[in-house]
Amino acid sequence: MKIRTFFNLLLSGVVSLSSIGCSFKQVGNQETSTKPNYIIFFTDDLGYNDIEPFGAQHIKTPHLNKMAEEGIKFTNFYAQPVCGPSRAALLTGSYPIRIGEPKNTKSLHTKLHPKEITIAEVLKTKGYKTACIGKWHAGEGKGQMPNEQGFDYFFGTPLFNGYTKLIEQADFRCQVLRNKDMVKTINTVEEMGLLTQMHTKEAVGFIKQNKDNPFFLYVAHNMPHVPLGASKNFRGKSEDGFYGDVIEELDWSMGEILRVLKEENLDENTLVIFTSDNGPWIEDVIGDHAGSAFPLKGNKMQTWEGGIRVPTIMRWKGQLKEGIESDELLTTMDFLPTFSSLSGAEIPKNLTIDGKNFSDVILKGSKSERKYFYYYAYSHLQAVRDNEWKLVLPRPARPEYMGWWARKIDAVGEVKLFNMVNDKEEKYNLAAQYPDKVSELMSSIEQTRLELGDKDIIGSGARFFDDTSKTERISKYEKWSKTIK
Repeated sequence: MKIRTFFNLLLSGVVSLSSIGCSFKQVGNQETSTKPNYIIFFTDDLGYNDIEPFGAQHIKTPHLNKMAEEGIKFTNFYAQPVCGPSRAALLTGSYPIRIGEPKNTKSLHTKLHPKEITIAEVLKTKGYKTACIGKWHAGEGKGQMPNEQGFDYFFGTPLFNGYTKLIEQADFRCQVLRNKDMVKTINTVEEMGLLTQMHTKEAVGFIKQNKDNPFFLYVAHNMPHVPLGASKNFRGKSEDGFYGDVIEELDWSMGEILRVLKEENLDENTLVIFTSDNGPWIEDVIGDHAGSAFPLKGNKMQTWEGGIRVPTIMRWKGQLKEGIESDELLTTMDFLPTFSSLSGAEIPKNLTIDGKNFSDVILKGSKSERKYFYYYAYSHLQAVRDNEWKLVLPRPARPEYMGWWARKIDAVGEVKLFNMVNDKEEKYNLAAQYPDKVSELMSSIEQTRLELGDKDIIGSGARFFDDTSKTERISKYEKWSKTIK
């Protein structure tokens, strides 16, 4: 387009700066490019194989298919093994064992200390509007709820939506809040089926209301965590049964968010990320209400790949190359430093985090800055991987100190080394063939044990804010140790 023609169209209103990704806003006496918006679409217990871009055969996800065609699909992307720790890691950019909790405890579901700093708090220093819509589950005590952790707006459930296959199998009923006010208690499977639609409506509304501001929208859907719920528009539609109905409605939700971004001319100024908090919850009591991690081994609560490697797609029209598949090693902890870098927001210099800035990975095709990723189950360091290899440490089955996680922890009798490029199913132990790699990874584990901690050691870099004992998790471990001697 010729420059003169462009400016004539601009003056006539046919095109706008925002529609071509070049909008500006006045800051002091300088004009600066609009800061990018961020949307994290966070599913709950979604399996690696549960959407079409990652191999689903009978679940249809056309909107996620298009998102993958227009963005980057990440095949080595990691969360944490279970809900609470995973959310805390995403929000703070830190391994859960590093994160400070009230009274210096270490909960099975991490509860953020009010003094912890979240993505929302960092972005607000640059004028961002922030919202958490959906499942919080990062602490429900004083100073721990979303409005007290940097979010201007909250709509959703402070905890999970349940812990049984069917809602009537337990007395627990999840509650929906708007900020601190009660909106609804979920009592039936029909009401559970309203959650995805409700969250989507709130997300779309937030985008429209804040289209003229930089914003951070954290959409943490409750689904497909049991008890499942899908609206009448989706019940009975999927070839994969009720579970498929739930996933296909989540795909619709993603489509609605992408639609409104395009309608409001925000497409080219918004980084949208689709991912999950952990792998599928697979147990006999859940039955066919769970997804699939195929071809990965293991599932939720485990540090085998199926429990912690999650399907991830990123889309930013006009900024990212389209239709790319990346095997770079990235994690949910990397969101905080990446968003901060792209927005010009400063992370406090005295704050140590574990996230790595991946902006060059998505914008320039660079290599990930992450050298190692450490696999923690609760406070137990069980494995480490680099770009090519994964080392798994020996462990007993069902350790008592892990509480309700224990039933999912299987025994590993010897050090195991897997080549993650050729053996993502973790079938072939190559420890004997590659002693130097075993030695390197064992050395990194020992350094990390000292800094972050382990089941029987408090790390020098773990955060403690309260003037109380730091040894509760150790005493739990010592009690368990005595029972297995």
